[in-house]
Amino acid sequence: MPPGSTAGRLADLKGERTVAVCLPALNEESTVGAICAEIRRELMPPAAGLVDDLLVMDDNSTDRTSAVAAAAGARVVRSAEVIPETGPGLGKGNALWKSVAATTADLIVWCDADLTSFEARYVTALVEPLLADERVVLVKGYYERMLDGRPGGGRTTELMARPLLAQFFPELAHLRQPLGGEYSVRRQAVEQVPFVQGWGVEVGLLIDLSRRFGADCIAEADLGVRRHRNRPLPELGPQALAILQTVLQRAGVSPPVAGDGWSARLRIPGVETREVSLRERPPLSDRSGPPAG
Repeated sequence: MPPGSTAGRLADLKGERTVAVCLPALNEESTVGAICAEIRRELMPPAAGLVDDLLVMDDNSTDRTSAVAAAAGARVVRSAEVIPETGPGLGKGNALWKSVAATTADLIVWCDADLTSFEARYVTALVEPLLADERVVLVKGYYERMLDGRPGGGRTTELMARPLLAQFFPELAHLRQPLGGEYSVRRQAVEQVPFVQGWGVEVGLLIDLSRRFGADCIAEADLGVRRHRNRPLPELGPQALAILQTVLQRAGVSPPVAGDGWSARLRIPGVETREVSLRERPPLSDRSGPPAG
């Protein structure tokens, strides 16, 4: 890494603190290898000492995700192997919760494993605010999202998450990508909040960390352009419902069916009916003992 590079400068700035990049992955053999290789080549020794742990949390993939990630230099852990006594869990939020338990790093950067636009600067941009200001506990990446080769992604954000935040949590409505999968957290903070197991994890962490530490402890980082696998519109319904459930629950709204909690069957014509329920993992600070992994 050339002298004065961003990664080298941040590696010097971090001192004794440690940094992990964690990729939750489910059947991402076509993209996870390139992401891991970029991090290994640009951000880890001998090029730079910024990233201490490159972790791929394999969420029960049935393809070659684990093999590809390991060949590219990642430490691969299957989610079922982490604190197994808590049960398998489900969804992205469960994989993120287990990734915190599977690393000892002080600062954690999460990136989706289906990115085709990933660059090492995603990590440096997300880490820098945590290193520069001890008050910051969460850094959300923002970017221009592409849809069919043109700007216009983020449909669930604009049609569901942002209106809900504007109504119930206006102090967070200005964030450009509240649901974005590229963000960094301070371990000592994120261990103190629960994790929604499914698609509501990002908005849940955003609200819970803001409540505990204050909205001014959340920063943003410009990542430029983000490209990944875009889902067809009918597949966004369950995600939108999960976000709705998460925000309403945290706003103190009572579920529509007493005793049934936040659970609903989503019926979309021509699409298989989906059951969407709000389930959470407790704060890891409630647990004792060393991280599992």
